[in-house]
Amino acid sequence: MSRENGDFIVIKAKENGVNVIGLTRGKDTRFHHSEKLDQGEVMIAQFTEHTSAIKVRGKATILTPYGRIDSDE
Repeated sequence: MSRENGDFIVIKAKENGVNVIGLTRGKDTRFHHSEKLDQGEVMIAQFTEHTSAIKVRGKATILTPYGRIDSDE
């Protein structure tokens, strides 16, 4: 099944050094990609056939089709 049109999320860093980590699908969940954002930087990420989860570490605002989440609250 192709997930080329998977859900997008937007991550905006509220501080320097926010980590965004992509996790794989499959029998064993593994890290497959990592980015570091500084305050004010924005990243747009997509769930795909390879990405089943996205982990955000640090103070950030995350916008999803399901709502807004502030990781520092």
